[in-house]
Amino acid sequence: MQAKPKSAKTARILFRAVRKLQPFTMHWTTLLLGLFEACAAISTVNRKACQYPTKKPLDGCPQNTILVGPGRNFSTIQSAVLSLPNDTIPHHILILPGNYTEQVNVTRPGPVYLFGQTNAPNDQRKNTVNVIWRNATGAGLSTLDNAYTSVLTVAPTFNASKTGTGPTGDPVPADTPFGNTDFRAYNIDFSNLYAPYSAGPALAVSVSYANTGFYYCGFYSYQDTVYVGKLGNAYFYKNEIAGQTDFFYGFGTAWIQSSLVSLRNCGGGITAWKGTNTTFVNKYGVYIHDSDVKKANSSLSITGQCALGRPWNAQHRSIFANCYLDDSIQPNGYIKWGTTDPRVNFNTTMAEYKDYGPGWNETARLASNVSIVMDKKQYEPYSTLEKVFQYPFSGELGNTAWIDRHPER
Repeated sequence: MQAKPKSAKTARILFRAVRKLQPFTMHWTTLLLGLFEACAAISTVNRKACQYPTKKPLDGCPQNTILVGPGRNFSTIQSAVLSLPNDTIPHHILILPGNYTEQVNVTRPGPVYLFGQTNAPNDQRKNTVNVIWRNATGAGLSTLDNAYTSVLTVAPTFNASKTGTGPTGDPVPADTPFGNTDFRAYNIDFSNLYAPYSAGPALAVSVSYANTGFYYCGFYSYQDTVYVGKLGNAYFYKNEIAGQTDFFYGFGTAWIQSSLVSLRNCGGGITAWKGTNTTFVNKYGVYIHDSDVKKANSSLSITGQCALGRPWNAQHRSIFANCYLDDSIQPNGYIKWGTTDPRVNFNTTMAEYKDYGPGWNETARLASNVSIVMDKKQYEPYSTLEKVFQYPFSGELGNTAWIDRHPER
């Protein structure tokens, strides 16, 4: 039998030592345990060896990896996820090529790693695993919360995942534990195919009270494609994220790195964040770095029509840094929420740093009195992962152990 990593053993000792302490400490203990377990697990995994197609699909995969596919013990991703114990031990799931029409919900605290089988693990365009759902709400369609529509949800409870209404959304019960400490998906596309236009909120992914990383994945919808909710942390690396209206929105922290932001049309803004008052200085917002912002196809007539974002409330924070912008972007960059309800004040951060391309117009940005053109000093507090990702409940910076820093290996 394979020996357990020392770091995992240490984590269990830590957990037992403090399990009688107050509930706030238990939040921290569960989080630390998950991170210890995650580090022990991921250090021994060669995800490419697991993902490459072979006669025996699980050859090269970590021990006890679950296989999902037609004719297998698990024919749906959700059934495989539900088979996992509600503990802090890391688990791996390999998904065979195909279209999976289902909603996937991950509530367990322990790390979960989803691998899509592929011949090209470093090329999102060649993904062979597609998770599909069709649902939208709002705008006369339904009064249900946006949470009901998401293809993938990572959150400890349904209440934690709700968008809600009003300036702060629906309250999350104070005793809600932090959810998954290290969720990762590699080479999987998530599509909400409710309609080929912006009909209402139709989420492809929803993250709240959890740490999540997405590598070489695709997210496709038209409105509200990506939701990062309260205490949600999400890192996207070399993904394609497509939408039309407010397709990055939420309360938490999202970092999009070296990805393709695909404009299917123009409506609202690309980003729409809602800031939150906390007892600590927070860095909640969406940060889009070293990425391409382009129309989805050359047939779209949207030159100069798409806004980089609009403020869901006046504490909106979004930054496009070192991004290529095609000619779809409005000369002024960002816009107000509305003419009579601008939602812009001294707390609003709708900014750019060293963007370039035909969609970059510094003169118009400065004249707009809405877009902020940052200099190096202004940008510096948001310039690295360690400076924006925070530990839950305390707000301490540097919560990055769950991020795969070398996904291409």
